[in-house]
Amino acid sequence: MQLQGAFLPVTTPFDPATGDVDVDSFRANLTRWFEHPLAGVLVGGSTGESVFLEEDETAALLEAAEEVLPVEARIIVGTGAESTRTATRLAREAAAGGADAVLVSPPAYYRTAMTPEVLVRHYTAVADASPVPVIVYQVPLRMSTLDLPSGLLVELSHHDNIVGIKDSRGKLELVGELVEACADDFQVLVGSGALLYGALEVGASGGIVAVGLMATADAAEIYQAFTEGDTARAGRIQERIAPVHNQIVGGMGVPGIKKALDLLGYRGGEPRPPLAPLAPGRDDEIRAILAGAGLLEGAPAA
Repeated sequence: MQLQGAFLPVTTPFDPATGDVDVDSFRANLTRWFEHPLAGVLVGGSTGESVFLEEDETAALLEAAEEVLPVEARIIVGTGAESTRTATRLAREAAAGGADAVLVSPPAYYRTAMTPEVLVRHYTAVADASPVPVIVYQVPLRMSTLDLPSGLLVELSHHDNIVGIKDSRGKLELVGELVEACADDFQVLVGSGALLYGALEVGASGGIVAVGLMATADAAEIYQAFTEGDTARAGRIQERIAPVHNQIVGGMGVPGIKKALDLLGYRGGEPRPPLAPLAPGRDDEIRAILAGAGLLEGAPAA
């Protein structure tokens, strides 16, 4: 499987009255995002509030994505779980629902017991059983997760059904280290929208970047410009949208991203409790960040 280009870790809209997943709004967002040449989406990732979703809700989002997205778009589904048994079952169910690949975060609850040997057994068992390719998810270290050792990732990169990694540590030197050390056909996807161009320069195949939810055309154009050899254009775009990643994605998280989507005319809404919405007084701050990146020009009224 080729994982090249800009992927979006899509948000999950919720009905403000019932709190249920708003599948119609999800479809509307996807339709608008895919007016641009994106490689695909991640359904049920960290930005999609995966830890708050019930299994049938993730399945409904996958079904909606299958209905709306162009046939060439890749659909990746987050199927990480604390037990190998559950992670294996979720991978199989995602594949049956139409996923092209699954993103598997490491089990981290029993953190000190998760030695490299244990994690190799976990990922190997999931990859052996999964009908679709597995992507390892290096979750942002500010969350409750593990920092996966490079040696572990190198070993996993040689498994026939483990095709890549989403590396969300936000350090370009670590991206380059993985590209250099892992198997030649192992694809590194960066998770930081501030590093997309730099990651491509050091050999990454693309990125799963939340900044693309707000700067969709720009994220797609960074990849296109890079592949065309126009690195100056790619670099200029990256410099312009990097503050959106740093200040909204990194600084405010899901509540900030959803508020930004509201301001851009998408269906953002509030996160699912216990995650609190962004304080109302910060709307002007987000508006200024988006305006500084030129993203409010021509945006539909929220």
